[in-house]
Amino acid sequence: MKLKSFPKGGIHPPHRKNRVYSSDDLNASLPKIAVIPLSQHIGAPAKCVVNVGDIVKEDDLLGEATGFVSSNIHASVPGEVIEIKDQFLPSGRVSKAVVIETKGEFSRLGKDLDKYTWEDLSNAELIQIVKDAGIVGMGGATFPTHVKLTLPDNVKLKHLIINAAECEPYLTSDHVLMLECSNEITEGLKILKKILDPEYIQVGMEINKEDAGDKLTESFKLANLDASVVFLKNKYPQGAEKNLVRAIIGKEIPSGKLPISVGVINLNISTVYAIYEAVVLHRPLVERFITIGGGAVKNPGVYRVRIGTSARALIEECGGFNEEPVKVIFGGPMMGFTVFDLDVPVTKGTSGIIALTAKEVKSANTTNCLKCGRCIDGCPMGLVPSRLYKLIDHHQLDEAIKSGLNDCVECGSCAYNCPAHLFLVQKFRAGKSIERRSKGAK
Repeated sequence: MKLKSFPKGGIHPPHRKNRVYSSDDLNASLPKIAVIPLSQHIGAPAKCVVNVGDIVKEDDLLGEATGFVSSNIHASVPGEVIEIKDQFLPSGRVSKAVVIETKGEFSRLGKDLDKYTWEDLSNAELIQIVKDAGIVGMGGATFPTHVKLTLPDNVKLKHLIINAAECEPYLTSDHVLMLECSNEITEGLKILKKILDPEYIQVGMEINKEDAGDKLTESFKLANLDASVVFLKNKYPQGAEKNLVRAIIGKEIPSGKLPISVGVINLNISTVYAIYEAVVLHRPLVERFITIGGGAVKNPGVYRVRIGTSARALIEECGGFNEEPVKVIFGGPMMGFTVFDLDVPVTKGTSGIIALTAKEVKSANTTNCLKCGRCIDGCPMGLVPSRLYKLIDHHQLDEAIKSGLNDCVECGSCAYNCPAHLFLVQKFRAGKSIERRSKGAK
């Protein structure tokens, strides 16, 4: 089998993927208190439409999208709104959040769900269902999906590429999703085929998920869906959007451009499943598959988790810690965010909660740059990270922008390779943030 990959850079961190899970016990316990932020997406925060004291049902609207690039927020549990407060998100930003004390009857949990036909719906009606359901990119970017699906009239889509690479260490939630829900994913792809009418549908995944790829391929054949699985080398960051497009179709997305500029729309495999649930089950995005892992977790696993559940509750469900973690990360260890509070809630973009031991982190003091070039070797975008770091550190931001700062995908390959242990990614994020604020000031 010939495996594809992107041509520049990349690294090979240890996988550390725990594939042990129980098909009979995928549902995490329901939270007693659900803290549901109103900003779980790129774009304008949702406008709160409930008040303290309101009784809400499962799937009720809590926050209404306030613009085209925004997303609805729904109740993941039934109960009483006991507080509307400021809540830190995994990224460190603050969002208004609706706090629900779980009580009352669930409208869907444990019940046979009606399935709705969709074949006779128009594209506009299908996109509206996706919008109403509050679906966003679930690979971490959290871009509102209805925006991606709304193509200009003069654009013909050539490639619909589905990202199932899951290239970060520890994360296995997409893998489990594909093994458990291949038929549902296939129907989600049929819905997307009707909306977008692409010439090709390709699902890209690393070869360490060959069993999931084989299961999807079988499901495609049974459903008579013209789609293919493309197996990729085990190399990080295979799942970065630009790298995935380059690996699968051999085209490079130009600097500052979107995938549609080369005839591509890229969606995460979990997003496809959410589209299935929205269109076929009329269910908004209120839960997702999450990896609970890391060496500090006693019984790591993959669970279907309600949005708003705290990291603390999920780790306790996994038996707690077998030793005190040095870091707890929302997302993967390469691109995720370290949190300081275990009461931070799961959001739509949370793919994992990883608790790392001191041995796994292997922290060390930083030194001056050694000019070894390892950061350049690892960069999949062909940048010179050491130069970008120096320019930002010396407040030469305009020069850093000219040198490609905005092309950095913040994958962390440079920092992983750096023997001086420089905080490269943090410096690049700070530089981008300063540039965005300066543009806003103008």
